[in-house]
Formats: sequence, C-alpha cells, structure tokens
Amino acid sequence: MNEQLLIIESLLFVASEPLMQSDLTNIFDDSDIPSLDEIVSELNIKYSDHAFEVKAVGEGYMLVSKKQFEPFISKYVPTKKLMLSNASLEVLAIVAYKQPISRIDIESIRGVDCKGVLKNLLNKKLIKIGGRDDSLGKALLYHTTDEYLKHFGLASLSEMPTSSEISEIIDSEDNGITSEVI
Repeated sequence: MNEQLLIIESLLFVASEPLMQSDLTNIFDDSDIPSLDEIVSELNIKYSDHAFEVKAVGEGYMLVSKKQFEPFISKYVPTKKLMLSNASLEVLAIVAYKQPISRIDIESIRGVDCKGVLKNLLNKKLIKIGGRDDSLGKALLYHTTDEYLKHFGLASLSEMPTSSEISEIIDSEDNGITSEVI
C-alpha cells in the first residue's frame, strides 16, 4: 500500500480540525507532496464497507462516522450540543446568506440590536471578522467560519438551501398544515 496514503490516513485519524492540502507541505518534502483530493478518493473507496468515511469540511477533510451510525454513537458518547438561541440562529442565517455583512446591516434586517449575539457567535467560532467596509466608519464585516460548516455538516456554503428551496419547503409545510386543519 502507498506510504503517502497511510500517512494521510493517520493524520485524518488524529485530526481535530479539517486536514487541508496546505497542511501537507509541512509534512512531505516539497518535491513529493501528494494530492489530498486523490488520496481522499482512494480512502473512501477503501472505506466503502466501513462505518466511517472522509468527508469534505470547508476547504479540508475530516474522518467521520457515517450518518447511519449517529443514533448509536450518540447513545454511547454523549455529545456536547451547541446551544443557539433563536436570535443567534437568525443572525447566523443572515451572516451565512449575506456575507460579508456589517452589524448595522444585520440590525437593519432584524430590527433589533445584535451586539451581544454577534459576540456570542464570535466566541463559539461560528462567525469571524473578515475585514472592514469601505463606507464611512469602516464597519467590521462578518463571515461564517469552517466551524460553522463543520457544525452544520456542509462542505461549502453552496450546499445551503437557496431562498427558492426554502420557500418551497415553507409552502409545502403550510399546505400540509392547512389540509390537516380542514
């Protein structure tokens, strides 16, 4: 078996953060850096009949258990749930869909102050400050983080539902509720 594959497999096994192609430059000689995408493809073929897989998270990869085993794992290993208030979820959704966005713009959408909520989301590493606005006052701009992607099981922001998909879901739920009431 390819030694590079085994090295990357061991890195994925111990990694608590997504393993990225740039991480491999510190591990392998400059002339012999393997393609992480290719190795991950090989590993997922190898793992096809196992309880785990390598999943894209943000710009990197993590070794994770397959979804079908989550109910059993959660009974054995109690997970520390990330508790988010409705206000936090609202602000997080606004940042995710409108990023980069300033606090003033978030507050104009929500209609209420959100300094505390932003601080909480920053502390939980779900959002980050990603620069400043060009407008007067140079407001801070907020972006989602890889931790956000990891928490919601997304490889990238493009996997989030579009506004038309959300509307369809809401419409179908409204139709279901209406038909049940009648």
